[in-house]
Amino acid sequence: MKNTLDSLKNISRNVRKDLLTMTTAAESGHVAGPMGIADVMTYLFFEEMNFNKVPEYFDEGVQRNSLLDPSRDRFVLSAAHMVPVLYSVLIEKGYIDKSEINNLRSFGSKLQGHTAIDLTIGVETTGGSLGQGVGIALGFAKSAKIFNKNYRTYCVLGDGESNEGSVWEAAMFGSKYALDNLVFILDKNNIQLSNFTENIMPMDPVSDKWKSFGWNVIEIDGNNFDEIDNAFSNAKDTKGKPSIIIANTIPGKGVSFIENNYVWHGKVLNTEELKEAIIELDK
Repeated sequence: MKNTLDSLKNISRNVRKDLLTMTTAAESGHVAGPMGIADVMTYLFFEEMNFNKVPEYFDEGVQRNSLLDPSRDRFVLSAAHMVPVLYSVLIEKGYIDKSEINNLRSFGSKLQGHTAIDLTIGVETTGGSLGQGVGIALGFAKSAKIFNKNYRTYCVLGDGESNEGSVWEAAMFGSKYALDNLVFILDKNNIQLSNFTENIMPMDPVSDKWKSFGWNVIEIDGNNFDEIDNAFSNAKDTKGKPSIIIANTIPGKGVSFIENNYVWHGKVLNTEELKEAIIELDK
C-alpha cells in the first residue's frame, strides 16, 4: 500500500465523522450503510483509483466544467442513497470544501440526497432507483474497451439492491464482453430499509450466483484494510472476466449503538447521539 495502514484508518474515521455530522445537520439521510462501506471507499479514493484533478483546474481565469482528469478511473455509486460517504470521502480528498458539510439535502446545494452528477466536485453519475448505476458502470467499462482507453471502472452496489433484476442483466453483460477493466464492490451488510436482507429477499449463496455468471469473485471482510488491499490486487491481476468483491461489512461500523441494526438504515442521529458517536469514533 502507498499509504500507511494508520493513515487509511485515520482517513476512514474522519469520513465517518463527516457523514454523521452532515446527516445530523440535515436531519435526514442514510447512516448505517455509509458507515459500513467507509473503509472500502477510503481505500478506493486514497489508494486504488487514479482519480485526480486536471493539471490546471483554472485556465486563463475560467473555471472548467470538470475538475477531473479525463484519463481518470471512473467511479459509480449505484447504491446512490449511500451518497453521504461519497461526499465525505471527497471532502477529505479536498474536492469538496468542508464548509459544505452542513448543506446536505439543502435547496440549491451541490450535496443532494442521492448522487447528482457534478464533475466540479467529483461526482460522476446521477442515481436514485436502485439497479441503475450498474448499467452506467458497464457503459463506462465497455466504452474504454471500444476506444482503447486504459481507465478502470469501479461500482459500489448494495446487497438489498441486488433484489433488482437489472443487477443480474449487468452480470450477464459484463461476462459476455469480458470486461476485466470493471470491478463491482457488493456491500454485503445484511440490512435494508425495513428489515434484514434475509427476511426481505434472501440472496445467499451470493458468491456462487456471481461465479455462475462468469465473474471473478473475491469475498472479504470489508472493514479490514489488508483484505481490501489484497482483493483489489486480485481484481487487477484477473484478465478476461470482470471481478466482484463481496465486501462483508458491519453497518454502522465504529459506533456501537448503530452497528448491525437495520433501524439505522435510513435514520439519523440527533445532536446528543452525534456527540456520543464522535467520542466513540475518536477512541
